[in-house]
Amino acid sequence: MSNLKKNIEGAYKLAKERFADLGVDTDAAVKKLAKTPISLHCWQGDDCGGFEKQGELGGGLAATGNYPGKARTPAELRSDVEKALALIPGKHRFNLHAFYAEVGGKKVDRNELGPEHFKGWIDWAKSLGLGMDFNPTYFAHPKAADGFTLSHSDKGIRNFWIEHGIACRKIGAAMGKALGTPCVTNVWIPDGYKDIPVDRKGPRERLAESLDKVFAQSISPKLNLDAIEGKLFGIGFESYTVGSHEFYLGYSVKNNKLLCLDAGHYHPTESLADKITAVFSFLPEILLHVSRGVRWDSDHVVILNDDLLALAQELVRGDYLSRTHIGLDFFDASINRIAAWVIGTRCMIKALLMAMLEPIDDLRRLEAEGQHTARLALLEECKTLPLGAVWDYYCTTQNVPVGMAWMEEVKAYEAAVTSKRQ
Repeated sequence: MSNLKKNIEGAYKLAKERFADLGVDTDAAVKKLAKTPISLHCWQGDDCGGFEKQGELGGGLAATGNYPGKARTPAELRSDVEKALALIPGKHRFNLHAFYAEVGGKKVDRNELGPEHFKGWIDWAKSLGLGMDFNPTYFAHPKAADGFTLSHSDKGIRNFWIEHGIACRKIGAAMGKALGTPCVTNVWIPDGYKDIPVDRKGPRERLAESLDKVFAQSISPKLNLDAIEGKLFGIGFESYTVGSHEFYLGYSVKNNKLLCLDAGHYHPTESLADKITAVFSFLPEILLHVSRGVRWDSDHVVILNDDLLALAQELVRGDYLSRTHIGLDFFDASINRIAAWVIGTRCMIKALLMAMLEPIDDLRRLEAEGQHTARLALLEECKTLPLGAVWDYYCTTQNVPVGMAWMEEVKAYEAAVTSKRQ
């Protein structure tokens, strides 16, 4: 046994005893953590460029930075994801957008996409034992250039995007069937106005009608789960977003769809963590898109900050993990893209571990007894408990690098692979 492994196991033994003094079972937490998948998003690997190249990114989306070595082909993107996954503890999922289809050089528009155009992705995921999630792509297309898709006033354009949504649900079902785990197919549209509209009613009526048509065909939840994602605003859509949080919350409750809560899609003073118990009062399952907004929905790489920990605490304290599909949603083109995946995903997992290591029974008892001073004192004491020792131990049990050792592997991969991309 190496000295490093001995030190890690020794530190874990002491940490285990320290947590046990507070009634926390670290072995049980580590076991539970290993069964909690995170869905890594394809768009971090190539700045949300896709492989279709029909139009500018648009839709209020933007990737800033010019760090060299981004993936240019499906094979390169898959290679980069594999490197990231090898440095992240646990068994996870992969989230793909429709405009990452492999069409073999043929002209296939989005309403004509089928499972055959994602066979390469499905076979790859199957070889790694990954589940997959999926997203229709309602942006970067000539028929989305004026800022409207499913709520468009032109019936022909609206029908095109309805057909795209229908096609994507079938693709999601094919992914779920092939991989043996339900695919979450999430609908987000950019539709809205830059300046104040006169008619707020019409677009929302058309969106509801379009969604009804997209979801008309019943698909087994064992294969595909439908999710819908709201937003406060986007760049170019500052005054009015058709698919707002309130619109989709109502539609989700009425039609039993997963509501996607995106960490960057609310006002900076709103707490996403506070919304979790609220929506779970009426919905059986939700989808989380975890990102980090800096002043706006900027999709910075997730870090272990108070906002992330609050999300994890709500999921664990409410026993919602089995009802929550956790996905990541950030894309930073200013740093090494593989490192961004690793940093963000490891931070998400660390936050969940921190939440699982809370002495929740004591905290609940103190709160129920009205001992709010003691509750606050214990919460603050938890912040300096030896989380790092448990985290290092978990990484060793999952055969991934401990500490900053993973960064050396990223640097080596950059030198050997990504730096050679022009």
